[in-house]
Amino acid sequence: MNLEPLTPQNTTVVLVDHAVGFGNVLRSHDLATHINNVVGLAKTALWYDSGLVVTNGLPSKPSGPLYPQLREVLGDHPVIERPGNFNSFLDEGFAEAVRATGRRKLAIAGVSTEGCVLQTVLGGLRAGYDVHVVVDASASVTPETHRTAIERMTQAGAVPITWYSLAGEFTVDHRSPAAPHFQRLMREHVPTMSMGVHTHLAALQQAAAR
Repeated sequence: MNLEPLTPQNTTVVLVDHAVGFGNVLRSHDLATHINNVVGLAKTALWYDSGLVVTNGLPSKPSGPLYPQLREVLGDHPVIERPGNFNSFLDEGFAEAVRATGRRKLAIAGVSTEGCVLQTVLGGLRAGYDVHVVVDASASVTPETHRTAIERMTQAGAVPITWYSLAGEFTVDHRSPAAPHFQRLMREHVPTMSMGVHTHLAALQQAAAR
């Protein structure tokens, strides 16, 4: 495994088929939590200025458009529409978009885990990229199909990560200029950790008032 840190300068976040039609059939994760994680990952790419490539099927397909929460965060960021390839790297527009970022490390997330995510991850490995799969921003029709796909990708050489750990790795140090991004992501998308910070701050205020 390559132990070089993931940084905004060497990493491209890849979002594959986070579409409303697929959202209706996902059962490996709670849907609200899944969308929260996907949006958090997209914000991580945008706020830290890493590479970001987004792809989806054609609007006329049953899978439909991107999650509206994701589309809102992306703004005018381009979405590469693929006619039908499970492996996104077989679509030249997608492959060129990834090459154009100039980054050799990929953090790939999407739906479904055992379908287009699996095949895109394997495609990235075949193309020589250092591939990480963002397990908690990906989802599948059952927990078993999600888990089995992650196991296959890991055995093939991909490294499993989670979206907030990626943000932490981009931050490096709580004293870094990027630390406010990390804190904002925590407030907006990791409420359990955020509540812990609020509890600590409240205790400090009470101590200071004595």
